[in-house]
Amino acid sequence: MMELRKTIAGRIALTATATVILLFLALPIVVILVTSFSDDAFAAFPPQAWTLNWYKALFADGSKWPAALSLSAFVACLSTLFSLIIGVTAATALTRSELPLRSAVYALVLGPLVIPQIVTALGLFLLFEPAAMLGSPIAIALGHTVLASPIAVLILIATLRGIDERLEDAAASMGAGRMTIARKITFPLAAPGMIAAAVFSFITSFDEFYISQFLSSVDTVTLPVQVYNSLTFDIDPSVTAVSAILIAFAILALGLVALVRWLGSGRQDSLLSVENTAGVAATGGESV
Repeated sequence: MMELRKTIAGRIALTATATVILLFLALPIVVILVTSFSDDAFAAFPPQAWTLNWYKALFADGSKWPAALSLSAFVACLSTLFSLIIGVTAATALTRSELPLRSAVYALVLGPLVIPQIVTALGLFLLFEPAAMLGSPIAIALGHTVLASPIAVLILIATLRGIDERLEDAAASMGAGRMTIARKITFPLAAPGMIAAAVFSFITSFDEFYISQFLSSVDTVTLPVQVYNSLTFDIDPSVTAVSAILIAFAILALGLVALVRWLGSGRQDSLLSVENTAGVAATGGESV
């Protein structure tokens, strides 16, 4: 009985400790969200009065925020596309082929994650400056891809390793080619992981500061750089509204990833069932 009480007490203590830690980690986010509705021009907390003026100021005439937001979204979309191409290619090579020096290739692909971002940004600046590409959205997107693609590779490697290769072997035994197997089996099963890789690549690019700071120009200012400029050279309470919008976007993106993974969790199990496996064998290679 005493052991049971100790166990229950331990669980309660662990739950309480974890709750306190999570609340402490979430406290800055809550402060930003509440402060964004403050009427104080100096973003005081707790607010003495409530207003939506800082959200309205984001889209007022002459505001720099819409241009920075659209540029960041455009760059993030390009970076996501590049990261998915690199991620699918690298993950497939690392999980589905006898690649020579696999460990070296794996370390090379994941290298940007362990290198300080400011070092990567400086190297990209020295690379693009002689080519007169500073300020180009393409150059910024390529720079963001250096950081976003390793994340995509990690997610897609875990996704492909979680797909039962017997499905691909069964399709190959029915005469299906590599492209048919990828199009009809591998990619549909890997869709949740690909969506997750796309979401995290987009967030990584959208929030990237150092590379954007080194590669941007006066006319091409991304949202993180604009936030930095507003905090450094001016006191703009609209920054709290921008931060609140970014927090809400990140929460929605993570919710989307969780929803997609939950919806796709049963697809592989259904394909591995006896009835479906027999159906694939019966229809032959064309329908695989």
